[in-house]
Amino acid sequence: MPHDDEILRLFANNRDWAARMVQEDPAVFERLRGQQTPQFLWIGCSDSRVPANQIIGLMPGEVFVHRNVSNIVSHSDLNCLSVLQFAVDVLQVGHVIVCGHYGCAGVTAAHDDRQLGVVDNWLEHVKDVRRTHAADLDACATRDARLDRLCELNVMAQVKNVCHTTVVQAAWRRRQPVQVHGFIYSLDDGLLRDLGVSQRG
Repeated sequence: MPHDDEILRLFANNRDWAARMVQEDPAVFERLRGQQTPQFLWIGCSDSRVPANQIIGLMPGEVFVHRNVSNIVSHSDLNCLSVLQFAVDVLQVGHVIVCGHYGCAGVTAAHDDRQLGVVDNWLEHVKDVRRTHAADLDACATRDARLDRLCELNVMAQVKNVCHTTVVQAAWRRRQPVQVHGFIYSLDDGLLRDLGVSQRG
């Protein structure tokens, strides 16, 4: 079955990108093929407007990435836990970053109790955060302020979840220097903000 124009455009873009990469650094792909030594694991939202490497200005090979709806770290999510374990135990990353973003559609749906389908089950994690911090959220003057605050509180909760995983706890017990951070990204200006909840063993 032939590809439509949108898919063909992806391959054209890829050829252009690969050519630019080689023009800037002729050995780039040889080096990437040789090893993967990122210092960062990025646990972020699947939102197409929040691409990890571009936001933090890192090249391929410099950041290991896991993304899901609303950047959730659940103790029952073997996908996320496997990525975390591989990053910490095998790649020996020094930093785990949980990054959310303002205007997150998943957080908004959880705030508003919207019914979207299967993803509603996943967003119960955000609703738990909403319930836990109801007083904090009720103190916000506007709906927009509540949504922004819930995005922040969700990141903070996921940082705690990362810290409580058996993977990170084991790394800290063996004195492996792994730090866990909580950042939030603004779609309005493209800037990251540190939420001040970094933890180390």
